[in-house]
Amino acid sequence: QVQLVESGGGLVQAGGSLRLSCTASGNTLSINVMGWYRQTPGKQRELVADISSDSSTHYADSVKGRFTITRDAAKNTVYLQMNSLKPEDTAVYYCHVRTRLYTGYWGQGTQVTVSS
Repeated sequence: QVQLVESGGGLVQAGGSLRLSCTASGNTLSINVMGWYRQTPGKQRELVADISSDSSTHYADSVKGRFTITRDAAKNTVYLQMNSLKPEDTAVYYCHVRTRLYTGYWGQGTQVTVSS
């Protein structure tokens, strides 16, 4: 089992920045991929960015060039630095990890609101 605790959401004006953090505990040695998804009411949860244990990254086209995902293996923590935020980035952001056996775990979600 893996437990995830997120922090860093909040309210920011358009053009501003936020950094999300997600720390894993439990069976952290099994973790392969760590990432962030987001969801708005009535829409499916979508991948924002993820990072593998070999440091390879993937980004949604909508956030490329604005968001950066990093990972501190020693702290079992993944970060999402969000710059040049837009109102359309408003969503609940969820941390997600996938183990080497393809088991997934979700965080509780953190609200990000970008005002215009």
